Amino acid sequence: MTTPPPVAMISGASRGIGAAIAAALREGGWRLSLGVRNPGALDAAAGDLVCRFDALDPESERAWVAATVRHFGRIDGLVHNAGIMSSKSVLEADDADFDQLFGVNVKSPLRLTRLAWPHLVASQGRIVILASLSAKRVKAPRSSLYAMSKFAVLALAHGLRHCGKEDGVRSTAICPGFVATDMAAAVDGVDLDVLTRPEDVARIVRMVLELPATASIAEIPINWTVEDSF
Repeated sequence: MTTPPPVAMISGASRGIGAAIAAALREGGWRLSLGVRNPGALDAAAGDLVCRFDALDPESERAWVAATVRHFGRIDGLVHNAGIMSSKSVLEADDADFDQLFGVNVKSPLRLTRLAWPHLVASQGRIVILASLSAKRVKAPRSSLYAMSKFAVLALAHGLRHCGKEDGVRSTAICPGFVATDMAAAVDGVDLDVLTRPEDVARIVRMVLELPATASIAEIPINWTVEDSF
């Protein structure tokens, strides 16, 4: 009996790193369920399932997971790519800033994983969380609130790794520095030409998703330059 191609859910798949991950997995024969805020605006490839996903709307998460299982019958990979930035320090941010940032960057990946977990256990699947090098260090006051959210989601990746130990579910945090995307372009003084390419990150994500359970990787830091701490 022929084994069907694996299925991956990718959040924030409409542009940047998410779109690059989708392209890399599609090239590898994966079937894709893409979660985006505006499905009608995404020119998806044939065979892709495109669903509405809003990280601040738990109902959209439930509907996306249900649609994926209904359409493909399984989930083999879950890629948490959606996220937002903040340029406020921990002292400047108010409760609303904190709630929005943690709602998107931390709570939504946690909720989605809970929903997908039985299906990942059934397939001995893989979880990849796009964290950040900001999950490893705080470099300036204006990145400190963002770093708090990324420290938290890095802990989530490690926690899920331990939760999946006996069931063969593996979780990995990918921690890139600046990547040449629209998000980086909005930061003053950043030269996109020297930054890590989205395609570079996507190649690493695909590798992690396709590794056997005997090769469990906790986290992978990536940077376009060399930092003393890495």
